[in-house]
Amino acid sequence: MLGADVSNLSNAAAASSRGLSIVVPVFNEAAGLGRLHDSLIALADRLNRTYALRCEVVYVDDGSRDHTLDVARTLPATGIDLQVVSLSRNFGKEAALMAGLDHAKLGAIMFMDGDGQHSPDIAEKLVSHWLDDGYDVVYAAKAHRDNESLTRRIAARGFYALINWGARQKIPEDAGDFRLLSPRAAAALRQLPERNRFFKGLASWIGFRQIRVDYEPEPRAHGVTSFSPAKLLGLSIEGLTSFSVAPLRLASLLGLLLAFVAFLFGLSILWETVTTGKSVPGYPSIIVGFMTIGGVQLIMIGVLGEYIGKILSELKARPIYFVAEHEVKSSSSQPANDDATPRTAAE
Repeated sequence: MLGADVSNLSNAAAASSRGLSIVVPVFNEAAGLGRLHDSLIALADRLNRTYALRCEVVYVDDGSRDHTLDVARTLPATGIDLQVVSLSRNFGKEAALMAGLDHAKLGAIMFMDGDGQHSPDIAEKLVSHWLDDGYDVVYAAKAHRDNESLTRRIAARGFYALINWGARQKIPEDAGDFRLLSPRAAAALRQLPERNRFFKGLASWIGFRQIRVDYEPEPRAHGVTSFSPAKLLGLSIEGLTSFSVAPLRLASLLGLLLAFVAFLFGLSILWETVTTGKSVPGYPSIIVGFMTIGGVQLIMIGVLGEYIGKILSELKARPIYFVAEHEVKSSSSQPANDDATPRTAAE
C-alpha cells in the first residue's frame, strides 16, 4: 500500500478528546522561556474551559549555548503536561520540529516559536478553526511586511514565486511554522519519509481542509533574531532544493535562452558577411561568449550539486536528530497519558 489511510481520525469530537500538543523549538531562549511558559499555561487553561481540551507542551532544545535547558527543566507542569527534549547538538529548526512531532503524545499538533512572537490569542483562534469550523491545517501568516526593508520584501516575494512556479500544491505566501495540524493531518505528516524536510511545504502538500489566519508578530520578548541574511539565504536554498524543482527548470530555460541568443548572433554574423563581404575579427565576441557560457555552466553545476547532495543525504539515511535528554512531567491536575510512546528518529 503506497498511501496511508487516516480517515479514522476525521471525527472532530474524537479528535478533540485526543488533546493538543504544543511543540516549541527553542535555541538560546533562556531569558524569555519562563514568561512564554506562563502564557502557555494560561492558554491551556482557557482551552480546557472552552473545549475540555487537554494540552501538553513539548520544548525541544536545539543545542542551546545558554541556560535554556536548565530553565526548561525547572518549568512547572501546572495544568499542562510538559516534555523537555534536548538534542545532542544544534541540528537546525527543521530537525527540532521533527523531534517535537515525534515526541508529541496527544492528537493535534501546534507549532510555535520560542521567542514570544506568536501570540496565545492567535493560537486560540487556530484551535477554534480546528474544532469549531472543522479545518485540518490552520496556518498563521504575516498580514504584511511593511516593517521590513524593501530588499527583504522583494527577496521574500521572489522566493515564493520561484518555489510555487509549476507546483501543483502551492505554498501560501508569508506563512511560517506557526500552525495547527489536526490528528489526521499530523498522522499524515508523520508518514512522509524524507530527511531533507521543509515543514512549510510538507504541511501544504498533505492537503486536507486548510485555512489562513493573518496576524502581526509580537515584538521579540528579548534579544535579537539568530537568523542573519546569510542564514535566511541558506534556508531559502534548502527549502527550494528540498521541495521544488524550479531551479532545474530555470536552468533549462536559461540554457534555451542562451542558445537562442547565440543563434541570433550567428545570423547577424552571417548577414554581415553576405551583405558587406567582411568577416568579423571575432576575438572579443569569442572571449565574452566563452566567459558567459562558462559562468552559466558553473552555476548550473552548482544547482545540480545541491540536488545531488540531497540525494546523497537521503541515501545515507542518517537520523535527523539525536536526543541527549528527555524529561516528562505530568500535570498535577490531570492524569498522564501512558499509552502513547514517543517516536524518535534515533530509535
